[in-house]
Amino acid sequence: MLRRTFGALSLAGLATRSAWAQGDKVSKLMVGFPPGQATDIVARLLADALKSEINETVIVDNKPGQGGSIVLGQVAHAPPDGTTFVLAPLASLVINPYLYKNVAYKSLTSFEPVARVCDLPMVLVVHPSVPVKTLPELIAYAKANPDKLSHCSAGNGTLSHVVMEDFKRRAGIRILHVPYQGSPPAMQDLIAGTVQVAIDTVTVTKPHIDSGRLRLIAVGTLERLPAWPDTPTIAEQGFPGLEAVAWLGVLLPAKTSADRVKQLSDAIVKALKDPVTAEKFRAVGTIPRPMNAVEFTAFLKSEDQRWSKVIVESKTKAD
Repeated sequence: MLRRTFGALSLAGLATRSAWAQGDKVSKLMVGFPPGQATDIVARLLADALKSEINETVIVDNKPGQGGSIVLGQVAHAPPDGTTFVLAPLASLVINPYLYKNVAYKSLTSFEPVARVCDLPMVLVVHPSVPVKTLPELIAYAKANPDKLSHCSAGNGTLSHVVMEDFKRRAGIRILHVPYQGSPPAMQDLIAGTVQVAIDTVTVTKPHIDSGRLRLIAVGTLERLPAWPDTPTIAEQGFPGLEAVAWLGVLLPAKTSADRVKQLSDAIVKALKDPVTAEKFRAVGTIPRPMNAVEFTAFLKSEDQRWSKVIVESKTKAD
């Protein structure tokens, strides 16, 4: 039924603004991570907000794999009829193309950037069994016990992987990397003590920090977070410039009509500036950062330059 709907929409000429204004449309918002991941949580909030803004039913479709790169390859080669768009994180767009040799897209040419949506602050946490309470203590323990500790990530090439590799390089410590298919299974093993250290989003870690199942060591933002004003940043503890904040943005396949790009861009920016919607985003640990298509395009180019350098310097590899 859905396939027939998309075919009918394509034949109806959805590339024009007038067609999109008719309503009763169905679109897919693709996500490269499993349900429960921070990107997925944001996608569902965004899909709900867009329904009223563009008078369409927006279905979230999860296609996890390769740190979000598989779904980006699918969207890059989807028909540019405006019915399929993707919510992608920083890592999938500006890290994975430099980490993997076989990604099926080029971040700066395979898509039409639509809007930046939000930031996902990250924090460094440990299992309570690790006898440390501060970042200097963690570094000292890791140096005294090389390769004894392991750290989980949401997958090879994700920001939780790359930032930890950068931190380990700067600190001169050895901690084994264990990649997972998304944050939910990584958090399960971290809580169980199977792995002991992680850098991940506030969205997925805060419930476990609040319950005492994880111990907060440092925050990845350049300024302290209001939720934990007494917890220092990684940067202020001897690692200036080291920032662990993921951003999320929406993109359409290249050659999608400018009208459709503008319609979605305007709708997303408007939704994120609505106080009620913005509070829903903040409630799950994100910071709304609306950028329109023009602003997001320029931002994406600058981030591509920034993170390609980090990959080279940190010598991060896909395990």
